[in-house]
Amino acid sequence: MDELFALAEEQDGLFTSKEARSLGIQDSVLVRLRQRGRLERMSRGVYRIAHYPTERLAQYREAILWAQASSGPELIALSHETALLLYGISDVNPSRVNLTVPVSARMRRVHPKWIAIHRANLAKEDIQLNEGMPVTTVERSILDVQAATRRTDFARQAIIDALRKGLLTPAQASSLRKRINPPSRSSSLSTNASKVEMNEPSTT
Repeated sequence: MDELFALAEEQDGLFTSKEARSLGIQDSVLVRLRQRGRLERMSRGVYRIAHYPTERLAQYREAILWAQASSGPELIALSHETALLLYGISDVNPSRVNLTVPVSARMRRVHPKWIAIHRANLAKEDIQLNEGMPVTTVERSILDVQAATRRTDFARQAIIDALRKGLLTPAQASSLRKRINPPSRSSSLSTNASKVEMNEPSTT
């Protein structure tokens, strides 16, 4: 448990079975610890130290760990409305955690219903760390939301908020405004995201 606690301490009490195996802790040990009430199984391949204090970002970290569990894709990021929420720009309040994974990523058919999976081939420069988590950049996030929702008002408000908070330079803000106006020019909004996967109910 000491090893697992040290592993989970920087992830709001969460860790993956893959991470545990890297420490020499086999899945059978995790099963026994779960049966004894020492661990909680959050979703397939993701565990939480029982009674670990819940942090406000725990669900976002769980989404990332879920996607990475069992040799999942590496280049993933919290995105769309979730990214705007984490940056504190615009008034969006997404009901699900938005996660972007590569187009070719092989994900489990059934996944947690509170995760919305978007498929796009993100470049490294499209991602930055926010609170230790991979999140699409402010510019990319605004364009993704605009392309997915066609809500120009969301994009405009996000640009204003990001500019006020110093997350965008005046030049970046000006460039973004040109890309989202007029909204009918869909070609200027392409971020290579082809679809959003609808979540099927999962029992974990």
